Amino acid sequence: MKSNRLNYFIIALLVMLLGIFSRKISGIPLFIGDVLYAVLIYFGFRFLFIESKKSTSLLLSLLFCFGIEILQLVQIDWLIAIRKTTLGHYILGQGFLWLDLFCYVIGSLAAYCFDKLFLSSRIN
Repeated sequence: MKSNRLNYFIIALLVMLLGIFSRKISGIPLFIGDVLYAVLIYFGFRFLFIESKKSTSLLLSLLFCFGIEILQLVQIDWLIAIRKTTLGHYILGQGFLWLDLFCYVIGSLAAYCFDKLFLSSRIN
């Protein structure tokens, strides 16, 4: 079980690095970062809740991503100040976009399918 958790942690770290690099390279469309954000959140929940069903991690990742996106509609001074920091911008985003919600669905589903098809046989 411990190696399963480690594998999910490593995957989450790799996806995080890919997501950061996707924002730094100008030729990569911005929506790729949003897809990778959802993938990261899915594998983060798999890491945290390894005993739960994969579908639970899928649901939690969608709820988390949608919650963060909807929170972008809130314009409170202290929240805006956090969003202006690098880490705050990466985690909380900048402005609400409907397309981001679609990207989160695609990313979460892709991570779930990857987990079911490729990782289940190797990790479990």
